[in-house]
This record gives sequence, structure tokens and C-alpha cells, in this order.
Amino acid sequence: MGRKNADLLQGTLDLIVLRSLAIQPMHGWQIAHHIQQVSEDVFRVNQGSLYPALQRLVRKGWIRAEWKVTENNRRARYYDLTAAGQRRLGKEAANWRLVSGAVDRILSVG
Repeated sequence: MGRKNADLLQGTLDLIVLRSLAIQPMHGWQIAHHIQQVSEDVFRVNQGSLYPALQRLVRKGWIRAEWKVTENNRRARYYDLTAAGQRRLGKEAANWRLVSGAVDRILSVG
């Protein structure tokens, strides 16, 4: 029914990444896999979109990055939500609910 590999709305990737990292720190591949899995394959975030978004979120202070060793004994950059990121997630989620509710109301008219 839904389109596979749906394009994310502008700004939605930040919200989805912040929400994913609220669960636990993850490296990039884990974040992409988590989004794909939880969205039931509706969203597939490619590296060309994910890594610039992660860098932008680090610059804004909403997430932090740290090199660690993965479960496969490889070095990877792990990302974790900061307190500022937690506050931003709350604001972004509230705004998303407001906007998506308005779209639902528009779609249900007539």
C-alpha cells in the first residue's frame, strides 16, 4: 500500500534520528537499520543523507559522537542524545503531532 523507500519530509530525518538515539547510543549503520526496521521498510536512509544529518546534529549540540569498538570488533562512531537534543526532540515531536494532525483533518474533509 505505502510507497517503498518513501522520501522523508524536509526536517523529518532529524526528528527520526533524535528519536532513535533516545532509545540508546548507536553507530550510523545501526541508526539506518533501526529506522528501516521500525518503519517496516517504508524509510530507508542512505549514507548520503544520514551522515550529513548526523554531522549537522553534532554541530547543533543535539547529539555527541564518540569513537568506540562495535560488537564486531570494528571502530565506529557512536552517536548519543544530549540534554539539549532531548529538549529538541520534545519540541520537534510536538510540532510533528500538530502538523500531522492538521494534515489528517484536511484529508478527512469532504
